[in-house]
Amino acid sequence: MTEAHADLSGREQRRGAQPGPGGHPDQRGNKWWTLVAVCLGTFMLLLDITIVNVALPDIQRALHSSFSDLQWVVDAYALTLAAFLLTAGSLADMFGRRLLYLIGLVVFTAASVLCGFATTTLMLQLSRGLQGIGGAIMFAVSLALLADAFRGRDRGTAFGVWGAVTGLAVAIGPLLGGLLTSGLSWRWIFFVNAPIGVIAVVISVLRVSESRAPRASRPDWAGFVLFTAALSFLVYALIESNQRSFTDGLVLGCLVAAAVLLVAFVLVERRMAHPMFDLSLFRLPTFTGGSVAAFGLSASIFAMLLYIVLYLQDILGYSPLGTGVRVMFLSGAILVSATLAGRLTSRVPIRLLIGPGLILVGVGLLLMRGLNAGSTWTHLIPGMIVGGLGIGLVNPPLASTAVGVVPPEQAGMASGINSTFRQVGIATGIALLGTLFSNKVASEVRSMIAAVPHLSHQGPRIASAVQSGEIGHVIAKLPPQLRPTVGAITRTAFTTGLNHILLVAAIIALASGVVALVAIRTKDFAQQG
Repeated sequence: MTEAHADLSGREQRRGAQPGPGGHPDQRGNKWWTLVAVCLGTFMLLLDITIVNVALPDIQRALHSSFSDLQWVVDAYALTLAAFLLTAGSLADMFGRRLLYLIGLVVFTAASVLCGFATTTLMLQLSRGLQGIGGAIMFAVSLALLADAFRGRDRGTAFGVWGAVTGLAVAIGPLLGGLLTSGLSWRWIFFVNAPIGVIAVVISVLRVSESRAPRASRPDWAGFVLFTAALSFLVYALIESNQRSFTDGLVLGCLVAAAVLLVAFVLVERRMAHPMFDLSLFRLPTFTGGSVAAFGLSASIFAMLLYIVLYLQDILGYSPLGTGVRVMFLSGAILVSATLAGRLTSRVPIRLLIGPGLILVGVGLLLMRGLNAGSTWTHLIPGMIVGGLGIGLVNPPLASTAVGVVPPEQAGMASGINSTFRQVGIATGIALLGTLFSNKVASEVRSMIAAVPHLSHQGPRIASAVQSGEIGHVIAKLPPQLRPTVGAITRTAFTTGLNHILLVAAIIALASGVVALVAIRTKDFAQQG
């Protein structure tokens, strides 16, 4: 998320600061309240990205969700966040950043409450999509508000505080999610946003100045519709292939529709005077390398978190709190290496942080492989530490690859595209890994169950139970003498599937690391300097 930091200088130089209530841009008595409002919104937004994972098994059981339902709980948020991010920035420039920030806060807070009250999986998925819309607006506008409010040395202080808040939110998300889910209910991971959101709204109304761009361009609605539709068809096809197959007519039709819409999107963007995606930016190798790195990081280890959590809870039987504590090995390593990377960014070529960082992520994922029916959670510790160190090396300098090689007037769009690639990586990564995992687990269960007397006809039913997290209930209804056998089969199948997608995620991370090493060039930054 740190790439948003770099959006500031570009937007400010491009548009100029708008005077606050006092009439002079430097006379802002409410700038520290602006920082508080922005930090509250950012904390809430980023917390919701990580806090949900550890509650997913409880949500699955409470709402009787299928495996694909769980994927949509995560992807509905990532999809709408990716789709609305750039459009929200344009609307804020036109109608006012404070106004749009307030709208984003209200939408996100209200959607969080709806998530908490969800009685069906569909209601939760729709509410998560609404959360993503509010989150996109908040994320697109929050840093621009700080840019308008702060000058000089105070700006550095404000960004330092904001950076600390982002790190804190990402780090404590799994632990806080575990505490709330185990101590109260999964619904409280959403209800906790309500008081934070209300406080942020009150402060924004009373203490935050309005600002807008004097020469704002109109939103690219054609690009927005085509991009959203293409991404939605792609993710739907990947998730639906869990239950069908890649050769199914509906899946193939959705994949073809996604491809056609993506081509149409490229053609429209090339003809637009003010496109949502300026495709000419991808002629810069460093910008392309940064985009690949953003996508690869999200599509690999961040997408894998969902399946690691399912393993810890559904297979090893840990509570949400126990799961959150164990995932702290990953987030703790992120905090340590991110601090180091932040200091090295100005001294070491950026490609030597991003490329090796992604390679470390790939190595960490490979270290997590080798799971079997008898494995314990400690098998994951080396991989989580190495992977976390890699994430921390990549995140701080990734912003510079987006905005450091473009003119100031394109910095806002560049950072927005980088953020969009992150969310697209999450959405498509979870969908793709989920399909591969589901198919592998189902085939393993069916083949092993077929060899067990009296159970050969129950292979599909047991495979479905493993995928949906209901295997405990199915095993409890089996004859006592068969329970240990089926339990061992399901653990073996699950870990086999997990090993399979850990390899795929590692390949994505390693390939992205190699691309980053080759494409990101120091001379591109110097030319723009």
